[in-house]
Amino acid sequence: MKSASIYADGHKKNSLFSENDPTHTYAPTYTSRLLRQAFLDIGIELNTPDLNEGKEVLFELYVEGQEIQPTAVSKYLIAMENPNINLLNADPVYCSRFKKVFSWNPAIASLPNGILSMVPNEIQIDSFPHFDERPIFSCLINANKRFFHSDQNDLYRERLRLIRWYEKNDPSNFKLFGRGWDKPGPAFTLSERLLRAIKRLRTKFFAYRPFPSYQGEVLDKASTFTKTKFIYCYENSKDIPNYITEKIFDAMMSGGIPIYLGANNITRYIPSDCFVDARNFGSIEELHQHLLNIEPSQYAEMQNNIKLFLCSDLVTPFSSEYFVASIIREIAGSTHHFEMLK
Repeated sequence: MKSASIYADGHKKNSLFSENDPTHTYAPTYTSRLLRQAFLDIGIELNTPDLNEGKEVLFELYVEGQEIQPTAVSKYLIAMENPNINLLNADPVYCSRFKKVFSWNPAIASLPNGILSMVPNEIQIDSFPHFDERPIFSCLINANKRFFHSDQNDLYRERLRLIRWYEKNDPSNFKLFGRGWDKPGPAFTLSERLLRAIKRLRTKFFAYRPFPSYQGEVLDKASTFTKTKFIYCYENSKDIPNYITEKIFDAMMSGGIPIYLGANNITRYIPSDCFVDARNFGSIEELHQHLLNIEPSQYAEMQNNIKLFLCSDLVTPFSSEYFVASIIREIAGSTHHFEMLK
């Protein structure tokens, strides 16, 4: 059995291969576990570097842009994170230091060493609860975060605008879930930190709720999504080609109807009859009114469209199996020992 190292921020002792990711509440480890097993099947044991000390390694696999180790072995990069969060993922000079780079970013995938790889998902298809079986009208599940440097494509701000609109105009038809909404939002400047400290005292001693729509954290998004008719799926940034994360897939696999805002070429990959495109509305009020006007029969038709998509070849590039097979093919040179799961 040969050895290889995988570098992933915050992970040691193979923690990224455990059932639950200790570094992120909603980050499934299915793809990581599938990848490790695929390498084991061809005689390569993939470990975090602390478990490979003293061993000769065949290659190093880096999950997201980070410091590169000064070793002589071949190096590969998986660059899935938003480049506004991880700048190295969009840096062609940095990416050129790897033998292969797996990225959804067209600019990086078009490099001589680039491989187009969409953000992977564990695609599951189950029975969908019907319209009348979903007591929650709409919801958003996200952590209370924002960019240090905001720009015109920042959707953290758009999520806040959405939350505040519902809290003011139709609080009974919207529920907010996720980490950190029981506290004031992130603060970066001195004045922001002072204001946040005051608000934190109010939440601690005077029962102040920064976000009245907040319902708490959820350990399992699917259990909430299956109870929800319409699910807001806003990426961290908009108008970035191919930047399509798990958000819309999590919603579709629950049978909920996604309201999507993010990649400007979303309909190149996902049929427009599978989701509500937030770009088609001039205001949140107009969008919300559209949702209110959707009849149960129309809802069922959209659910059927989602099922057809999830059962089609169109979803394959977004599957964990396809993603893993691509990495195995490029690194090991062959998929002979790995049969891609259906």
